[in-house]
Amino acid sequence: MADQVEYYGTGRRKSAIARVFLRPGNGDIKVNGRAFDEYFVTVSQCVEAKEPLVVSETTGSLNAVITVSGGGVDGQAGAVKMGIARALLEFNPELRGKLKSAGFLSRDARVKERKKYGQKGARKRFQFSKR
Repeated sequence: MADQVEYYGTGRRKSAIARVFLRPGNGDIKVNGRAFDEYFVTVSQCVEAKEPLVVSETTGSLNAVITVSGGGVDGQAGAVKMGIARALLEFNPELRGKLKSAGFLSRDARVKERKKYGQKGARKRFQFSKR
C-alpha cells in the first residue's frame, strides 16, 4: 500500500475547499466517501467537476478520492474542478497548456462581500428620511 502512486491537488472556490487525490485505476470517483453521482446531483455540477478529466482525456484511467468542505454544492463543484486540474498537472506536466487555455488553473477570486456597520447589507443602506 505504501508504494501506491498518488497525485494531489487543492482546489478552492468561494468558501469551499477540495482536496483531490488521483490514483491510477478505472475512473471511479468518490466524494466524501460517497459516489460522485450521489454527491453532485445536478447535471451542471457533474459536468463542471469532471471537465478537467474530459479535456485531458484521462476519464477512464484515473480514480479520484476527494474530500470537500465548506460552501455550497455549486462552489464545491468548482473547487473539485480546480483540484482535479492541479492534480492532473502533477500527474502529467505536459497537460498544462490544455488546462490553462480552458481556464481550470486560475482561481476565481469572487467571494461574498462583508456587511458593513451602519448599513443594512454589504451595499444596501437603511432608508433615508429627510424629515
